[in-house]
Amino acid sequence: MCLASRTAASPARPPPPHGARRRPRAVSHGESARHRRATQRQRVTATISGMTVFPPPSSRTASHGGVSTRHPDGPGPALVAVAHGSREPAALTTVRALLDRVRELRPGVPVHLGHIELNEPLLADTLAALPPGPAILVPLLLSRGHHITHDIPYEAAAAPHLDARVAAPLGPHPLLAEVLHDRLIEAGWAAGAPSATRHSSTVPTVPIAPGIDAPLRRAPRPHDRAVVLAAAGSRDPNAAVDARRTAALLARRLGVPVVTAYASAAEPTVPQALRMLALGGWRQTAVASYFTAPGRFAMQCAAASAGPAAAPLGAHPALARLLWHRYDEALTLPPSQRARPRPRPRRLTPA
Repeated sequence: MCLASRTAASPARPPPPHGARRRPRAVSHGESARHRRATQRQRVTATISGMTVFPPPSSRTASHGGVSTRHPDGPGPALVAVAHGSREPAALTTVRALLDRVRELRPGVPVHLGHIELNEPLLADTLAALPPGPAILVPLLLSRGHHITHDIPYEAAAAPHLDARVAAPLGPHPLLAEVLHDRLIEAGWAAGAPSATRHSSTVPTVPIAPGIDAPLRRAPRPHDRAVVLAAAGSRDPNAAVDARRTAALLARRLGVPVVTAYASAAEPTVPQALRMLALGGWRQTAVASYFTAPGRFAMQCAAASAGPAAAPLGAHPALARLLWHRYDEALTLPPSQRARPRPRPRRLTPA
């Protein structure tokens, strides 16, 4: 019997008794997929903790190094890049070049710049000029510290016309190790040269400063090499934790020991780290510049190196992708992590 005649001959199923639960109809895989796609198209906007965000369709999402570079069909919340500021003219030029790369990845999202100090526009002025609505503040800072926990949230909360959120600092993240590696290569670091750390599983340490040890795989040989990761430094212990995590990511990528050192407020300093490595027998050393843009600290750290000294991170494509990664993370912040008023911050010290 054909399907049509069998269907026609089937008696009508009586309706379920009043109050009984109706048995759900079986849904085929194809029908379920069509339903999901239709639902996704309906979600043109979504509200997260009172802020409207604009999720782009998955077909226009590209992934680069594990970080999404989505291209929204409509304008999303403004991205406000928060730079520290510097008296070095090249710093502002570098930050602007970086933001040009950021805009290229998502042309539909407004991208603005504000400085904590020393350069214009200041963050407060940038926020005051924005129209009412959501904004994501992405610090161009590489670790936690006073600027992240106090200064930037204070300025965000002082702009009541904005639904502002402060993203996490850029570091630590594997993309930063990629940028640091590239900058070392540009400075003359020979990729793939012999190293004492390759194929080794134990990690002894060598004293760099009183009470401070640096990880080393074993006693160095004359051709072994090491890198000093030069960071700004902070009195916040979380900043040192973040810097050490970045050093571990870079060491894994390079296959050599990476020692963290600081330009101010913490030890070891870069000259201390280089001197102790030399005393320990490490003859080939380089300095990786863990700074977003050129400035006084970056120049001082580079000047201390007798070997290759890398340029700051600058307008590297991977750094632009990292900004959007932090932006996307901030979109999902719960209400408890939104910017709230804080006590007036202490007077900032130029850096």
